[in-house]
Amino acid sequence: MRWGTAVTEQRYLKPGRIQVQLLHNAVGWLTRHGISIAGSRELAVRGRKSGEWRRNPVNPVTVGAQRFLVAPRGQTQWVRNLRAAGGGELRLGNHIERFTAQEVPDAEKPELLRTYLARWQWQVGAFFKGVNPNSSDEELLRIAPDHPVFRITEQA
Repeated sequence: MRWGTAVTEQRYLKPGRIQVQLLHNAVGWLTRHGISIAGSRELAVRGRKSGEWRRNPVNPVTVGAQRFLVAPRGQTQWVRNLRAAGGGELRLGNHIERFTAQEVPDAEKPELLRTYLARWQWQVGAFFKGVNPNSSDEELLRIAPDHPVFRITEQA
């Protein structure tokens, strides 16, 4: 490290081969065939380098009248692609919902993370460093930088 240069470590928990084969592939197959696991969808977003469609299972969450995508594993490839593309598609079977995405600042995340964990902790809780839906705002703010969140708005 050079003097005067700040190093920001971006958290990314890469899934293991078994997780990809069992979880991503299975949930992806189910959603492509119109079967949702507790509201799961398949995110399709264009690759920032290739321009090819990339797909990942995601768990959208609704807070108030707005919908959000949370990245439990951190700075994933889909997060980087979504930042570059500014939007994508949520798919369930033949139903395609096109959306635009706006990243949420850390200060706004505690309520969103709490709601997300209340709904999805059974599946993603291990990625949140012991934080749960009953955690304080301070604890949720502490982990907020590790979990990108996007407000999604359906396109007409």
